[in-house]
Parts: sequence; C-alpha cells; structure tokens
Amino acid sequence: MEDAGIGWIAAIIVGGLAGWIASIVMKSDTGILLNIILGIVGAALASFIFGLLGVSFGGWLGYLVAGVVGACILVGAVRAIRR
Repeated sequence: MEDAGIGWIAAIIVGGLAGWIASIVMKSDTGILLNIILGIVGAALASFIFGLLGVSFGGWLGYLVAGVVGACILVGAVRAIRR
C-alpha cells in the first residue's frame, strides 16, 4: 500500500470499493466487511502477481484496478476450492 501512495483509511475505502465491484463482476453475495477484506488482500495479491510480470500500477486508480482483479482471483479460487 505504501507503493501506491495511499494511507490505511484510503486503503480501506478503495479496498471496499474494489471488493464491491468484484462481487458484482463475480456475482457473489458478500457483505461490506468481506468486500473490504477481499479488496485489500486482492490488491496485495494482484500487485505481487503483476510485479512478477513487470507491470506496475500507481495511485488510487491503480490500487482500485489491482484490488478488483485480485478480489476476482480470490473469489474464483474460493469457488474452485468449495466445489
């Protein structure tokens, strides 16, 4: 999160928004707390994966995009494990 240049409160807000968007995209029914967690953890996961590929995002928008992509990956992984 320090790389994105946003603080903890902004990370919670952007993470919640990213998780909410991912829940709409993946058609999952999650609450606000899980949306925030999915968005923040998803952003960290996607930043790591994109870093391995040599792609980097910056700022609020980059954190949001990484959060949505990462949260979608997490939701897909949980669905695959549950089956």
